[in-house]
Amino acid sequence: MARLGLGGGWRCLFANDFDAGKRVAYGANFGSDHLHGGDIHALTIADLPHQTADLAWASSPCQDLSLAGARGGLGAARSGAFFGFWRLIEALDDAGRAPRAIVVENVAGLLTSHDGADFAAVVERLAARGYFVSALALNAADFVPQSRLRLFIVGARADAIGACAAADPLAPPALLRALTRLSPQAMKRWRWIAARPSAQRTASIGDILDERAVFEPAAETRKRLALMTPRQRTALAALVAGGGRHTGAGYRRVRVEDGVKRVRFEARFDGLSGCIRTPAGGSSRQVVIAIDQGRVRTRLMTAREAARAMGLADDYVLPARATNALKLIGDGVCPPVVRWLAETALEPALARRCAAA
Repeated sequence: MARLGLGGGWRCLFANDFDAGKRVAYGANFGSDHLHGGDIHALTIADLPHQTADLAWASSPCQDLSLAGARGGLGAARSGAFFGFWRLIEALDDAGRAPRAIVVENVAGLLTSHDGADFAAVVERLAARGYFVSALALNAADFVPQSRLRLFIVGARADAIGACAAADPLAPPALLRALTRLSPQAMKRWRWIAARPSAQRTASIGDILDERAVFEPAAETRKRLALMTPRQRTALAALVAGGGRHTGAGYRRVRVEDGVKRVRFEARFDGLSGCIRTPAGGSSRQVVIAIDQGRVRTRLMTAREAARAMGLADDYVLPARATNALKLIGDGVCPPVVRWLAETALEPALARRCAAA
């Protein structure tokens, strides 16, 4: 999906994924002549193209960094795939073939993992290898009808990734706290990207739905609504009483209330779905909520609807099984966010470097 976001002006030289299902999906959409399926920890630079790449992109698994997980951090097995990626970058640098730019993408939980030490570990490594570094927390909601906050750490060999020396006033507090973990040497190579996405989203959740999808039996809807908090039930009742048509999204979550864990069904009617997650590990699927003429109906969001909420076109080939498709989408990155990042930071930095050369 990062490749889709970068666009046709970029040419992919090498791709890697350990997950067999994701490799099949990648091959169906892009071909597999440059796709390597091995464990990244087992790769060497002999497996990589001989050209010096403009960009290396790393989206390592998020489970060990997510607030919903056990938070083992970068030292844990899955999110620790970053170190396999970084070992290759170091080897390329030693061989004089380091990529001109690097992006490390993950959940925003990387900022707070081990009190910011994991974020600092990534930035320190980039800075030590001669990269100027910045980071942005971007929400897909600025582009598509989905609330999906992700962290993008950007490194560039050219000192051209940011035009702002002062701290970004819109930077999340977690980023500012994490920066205090950096060494003075790394801070000298820190840069702020002053730009922020403008309001680009033109679609709401109602615009991406399949009108042919079948709603659940009324009894199932009642079970879901019974899990809402009293405050949410009151808000829902007000929408129903007000008449008209409303489309929202809901999600089952475990909340701690008065020291007790409770399963809640949480609804939103702001035009967005919640963050689409992989269904593995017991995560709940997004639920579509439709209110019309005093009637409330619910159903699971389809895989194609979830893909649209990511900004994927309908010609993007999804796995046939809904569970596999949702796993692919839930682990993915929003292409319109990547396109904005490329236009704002990556392509200008690379163009300036070429001009300077």
